[in-house]
Parts: sequence; C-alpha cells; structure tokens
Amino acid sequence: MDHEFNVTYITLYGYADMGIYRYVIFLVMLAVYILSFSFNAIIVYLIWIHRDLHEPMYIFIAALLLNSAITSTNVYPKLLIDILSEKQVISYSACLLQCYVHYSFSASDFLLLSAMAYDRYVSICKPLQYTTIMTQNTVGMILAIAWLLPLCEVAVPTILSSNMKLCNFTLKAIYCNNTYYSLYCVTSMARSIVDMCNIMNMVVFPILFILFTYTRIFIICYRSSRNVRMKAAQTCLPHLIILVSFSCMSLYHVTIIEVDVESEAHFINTLQAFCYYPLFNPVVYGLKVKEIFKHLKGLLSPAKII
Repeated sequence: MDHEFNVTYITLYGYADMGIYRYVIFLVMLAVYILSFSFNAIIVYLIWIHRDLHEPMYIFIAALLLNSAITSTNVYPKLLIDILSEKQVISYSACLLQCYVHYSFSASDFLLLSAMAYDRYVSICKPLQYTTIMTQNTVGMILAIAWLLPLCEVAVPTILSSNMKLCNFTLKAIYCNNTYYSLYCVTSMARSIVDMCNIMNMVVFPILFILFTYTRIFIICYRSSRNVRMKAAQTCLPHLIILVSFSCMSLYHVTIIEVDVESEAHFINTLQAFCYYPLFNPVVYGLKVKEIFKHLKGLLSPAKII
C-alpha cells in the first residue's frame, strides 16, 4: 500500500460492485442516517426540557439514545462517502479511532441497559425505597461509569494495536471493526487477554446482571396482582425489546459480519443491519413509553398543548 507522509492507508474490501444502484443505496442510507439522528435528538431534547421526564428511567433512555446518535455519526458519514467512491480507503489511525468509538459506546450501551434493568428492579421490587436508592447522585455515578469505564478499557487494546506491524492492508469489511486484527503480521497475547477481560466486564457481566434483575422482577410480578403485572409490562417491555434487538445486533456483528463470504452477500447483510437498528431505539421509546409519547405528540401538534 502507498505511504504518503508516513500515513498508512487501509482498503475496505467489503463493498460490492453496486453499479447503477450506487446512488439509490446512497439516498436510502442518507435518509436512514438523517431520520435516526433526528429521532434520537428529538427524544433527548424532550427529556432534557420537560421536568416530569427528569427521572432515572428517562435519563437512562436519553443516554442510550445519545450513544446511538454518536455511533451512527461515527460510521455513516464515511460509509456514505465510500458508497459514492470508486475506491474505498481509510487511514490506519482513522480506522483505529472509528473502532475505538464504535466499541466504547457499544459497550456503554450494555452498561446502560443493565442500569435500566436495575432501575426497573428497584421500582417494582422495592417501590418504597426507590427515592432513597435511585438518587440524583446515584444516577450521576451510574452514568459516569457507563461512559468512562468503556472509554478507558477499550483504549488499552486500541493503544496496543497502534504499535503493531501491519502485513496486510486490505480489510474485508465496509467499515472498521474488529476484523482489523487480520491486518497484523503476528497476534498479540496481551491484546487478546485484554479483549477477553473487556468482554467479560462490559458484555457478559451486564447481561448476567440483567437476567438476574428480570428474573427477580418476573417472580415478584407473578406473585402480585394483575394491575402490578400490567404496570410492570408497560415499563419493562420497551427495555426488553431494545435489549433483545441490541443483543442480536451484537451477535450478528461478531458472527455474520466477519464471515468471509462473497462481497455481494456481505454488503447486503451489513447494510440491512445499518438500516434497521439505528431507527429502532427512538421508535420503540417514542411510541412505547407513555410519557415520552405524550410529549412527542405535543411537539408535533403544538396547537393541542394544554
């Protein structure tokens, strides 16, 4: 690969020969990015300006949607440029940065989902203690951990990767993901150990914690009245939908997206994931969470606000 001013460039090999469909794909992806970013921003704005939404559950939702906007912005602009380009390349440093942002905020999503599960657990299983447990300081500390811990932990393998020698300059993907490990001349045991620890800390443990809290919630609801079960279902269902969709997306990312298949199938499958998921979070929370939906209707129909 050519080196200009000591900059190493990587070729993204995952793009198919789009031909005349190049501009159609570009317009579809551009529309998805604009809609997803706008929907996320609108709901975050509603939570920010309305005091009745300044509760832990809505604050965690706003944080999750803010993460979604950041991860979309991290990938979509470069993706849109590459769709229109004859040759898809990215500098190695920019590739590492894209991976760092992507995996940091994806890990943050798992921590935020576990925080939301804990909030629902306290609300349903310990309602009399909710205000004393979920205080403003507690919520602030949870948010700080959910954002800072992944940023610090993902920085370690990223720094280790930046010092490794490259023997391959072609990445079989449409954006930078952990397939960039295939670029190195040798594998790094230290980086592999750090990766395993990060997966345990930021994925496995949060999922186990979520399963534990929802098991407790289901037990309490089973023993309670019908009204309690209906209330629990209304508040927990959006969170469960997002949890399942995000877990499936993550599983897809570490399995299908890295399979060495023909470029057409790889390209189409990956674009589908990019189309569906960014719009999923704001649509679910905007339509399924009653208080947010109420303010959303008021924003769209200002004449009806009382």
